[in-house]
Amino acid sequence: MAASTQTSYPDTHTAFFYGTLMARSVLHRVIFGPSASDPNSTTLHNLSFAPAILPNYQRHKVIGADYPAILEAQQSTVRGTLVRGLTQGDIWRLDLFEGDEYERRKVSVRELKPSHKTDLPSLDGDEVLGEVEAETYVWIMGENTLESREWDFDEFVREKMWRWVDGEPHAEEMFGELDEAVKQADPTRGRGMNGDITKALQDAKSAS
Repeated sequence: MAASTQTSYPDTHTAFFYGTLMARSVLHRVIFGPSASDPNSTTLHNLSFAPAILPNYQRHKVIGADYPAILEAQQSTVRGTLVRGLTQGDIWRLDLFEGDEYERRKVSVRELKPSHKTDLPSLDGDEVLGEVEAETYVWIMGENTLESREWDFDEFVREKMWRWVDGEPHAEEMFGELDEAVKQADPTRGRGMNGDITKALQDAKSAS
């Protein structure tokens, strides 16, 4: 009789985000769902953030969308945010959020010393702290679905992010498919270890 095998998952994940998820309010909404509290609260306290560079990839704007994609490209670099401390439940929701347009892959990124001015440093003159293995989402829908120009994070924050955050009419449309997918795929309906109900119960217990 063959020995049974069991999938092993790391306790936490490290991810490199280069698009809308660099905005903590968007990342917070994806991880914690529609009942998420203020993203500036302590709910993200288990995560750490650092600027980073991903070598040999290039970022493009997706045609007709607010978000970007990356493809392998020699001699190119992508700057973004390195996030440590993500749980398996967080990764599960992030996979649903990214959908079938992206594939999660392991990459090596260069962690940078944070700038006093911005979390997204320029590529020139930044001190590299070291190489870090992380996971990121790579576009798999073909180059013909992308614009040639670079996606601009500052432009997204200034002109588009209002569509993605709670409190705006478009926000629930933007995240509605994710929320429904979570409900359909989670047999516990939020009552599991990483579910919204469990988190609410834990928060209530801590407050009592």
